[in-house]
Amino acid sequence: MEGKYVVALDVGTTTVRCHVLDQSTTAIGIASNEIRHEYPHYGYDEIQPDELWTKVVSVIQDAIKVSGVNPSAVSCLGISAQRSSFVTWHRDTGKPFHNFITWKDVRANSLVRQWNDSLTMKGLRAGARCLFTMTRSKRFLAGSVLKLMNAQVTLRLSWALQNIEELKKCVASGDAMFGTVDTWLMYKLSGGKLHVTDVSNASATGFYDPFTMQWANWALKLFGIPVNILPQVCDSAADFGCLSKDIVGAPIPIRSLMADQAASMFGSCCFEEGDVKVTMGTGTFLSVNTGFKPQASVAGLYPQVGWKMGDQTVYVMEGAAHDTGTLIKWAEHIGLLADASESAHLAQSVSNSDGLCFIPAFSGLQAPVNNPRACTGFIGIKPTTRRGHMVRAILESIVFRVVQLYRALQCEVKYSYTTIRVDGGVSRNNFVNQLLADLTGLKVEQPKTAEMSVLGAGFLAGLQTGVWKSKEELQALRHVEHVYEPRTEVCEEYSNILGLWNEALTRFLDWYDS
Repeated sequence: MEGKYVVALDVGTTTVRCHVLDQSTTAIGIASNEIRHEYPHYGYDEIQPDELWTKVVSVIQDAIKVSGVNPSAVSCLGISAQRSSFVTWHRDTGKPFHNFITWKDVRANSLVRQWNDSLTMKGLRAGARCLFTMTRSKRFLAGSVLKLMNAQVTLRLSWALQNIEELKKCVASGDAMFGTVDTWLMYKLSGGKLHVTDVSNASATGFYDPFTMQWANWALKLFGIPVNILPQVCDSAADFGCLSKDIVGAPIPIRSLMADQAASMFGSCCFEEGDVKVTMGTGTFLSVNTGFKPQASVAGLYPQVGWKMGDQTVYVMEGAAHDTGTLIKWAEHIGLLADASESAHLAQSVSNSDGLCFIPAFSGLQAPVNNPRACTGFIGIKPTTRRGHMVRAILESIVFRVVQLYRALQCEVKYSYTTIRVDGGVSRNNFVNQLLADLTGLKVEQPKTAEMSVLGAGFLAGLQTGVWKSKEELQALRHVEHVYEPRTEVCEEYSNILGLWNEALTRFLDWYDS
């Protein structure tokens, strides 16, 4: 086959995907494999590094084989990876000291609580309040309400440094290396030559400062994280060497490395300031492009680096709800759903949820509630409650959490929003999409494919190598399958339902002691 082709790899939380894209951005070869998680103790969530590496190699090989493209005709490879899941390994042998500790892992929850309640953090918050009083900088205002979270790498890494003996010894001797999934992949792909991450993955760790674009030395010192274990931070679009010839028979240049949510923004063509996307995958991530400067938040939203390409750095503001696809899988597991595809039909089989509310907090509640000790559950079950009501209440809760995030976003990042672009597995659910449009008052654009992270990694790599000439060309090639228009009357109908749900939510806060 002739032409220019791009291989795009996305290593998500639940799935490894690889697409071979042609110049029209059509995926002509697709392969995927499920990622197996291990739960050795309560609150632990792990992935075996060698098993993950084997699956990555396999899906790359399979996608190229399915496409029928000669590997020598591939222009480049782009990589997207789940954020904030990390591993540490020996500098000389490359042997991991432990499995990946994923972003869903809460083993460090007691540390999170101790630090948030500590005199040190109270002092930092008080200092930030004083600096805000003097400077009126919103960055310091955000610091005055700063709370550490389980999803950040910081205290999970601190836990590992305190509790894994072999790691402690090798840190002391200078033989330890740290990396998130992207760093581990680049280390393996380069045969141990590269120890790198990109700005979007770094900014999600909790100890990289997007305002200064450097590892935050104060945080490293405070939490005992040695700087010599950290990778070099690179642009998202750069020369990352080549995929080994041994893997596919030809050396394919690696030209992009991105965090999955940044890649999702790029794949959704959210290139303009004020563009909004919502990824509804394992969790929900609402992000807005804030242009060329980071913006601080007091509601628990996070300033992140979207991508850096040449002399242009684009920032995003993000809010997250960590339970979305996990809710659907749970509903399947307990028999509420035979298959995820029937959820929309079941929700629409009843006219309302009959006063039933569901609170989605398997991983606590993130912004703007910010309560890690919240619990999950139904409230308001009656003799009239049926399976359709329960499924509808679950799907409504997914939308209600997005609405919470969107309202917080409106208060802190003031743009004239008109459209939300959605992606991720749950974005295929027409009940969720329509209700999201109704309650936000925005158009909801559903793309032809839900896999924006893999596309974004491919798009950035392709731009870097000249497969596509401009972002405008990519926008022209974007395929929207359906646009959901907001219905004012439905928003009015849901006013009382949403109010009841917010009242129900207060009953589920601070349920757990730790």
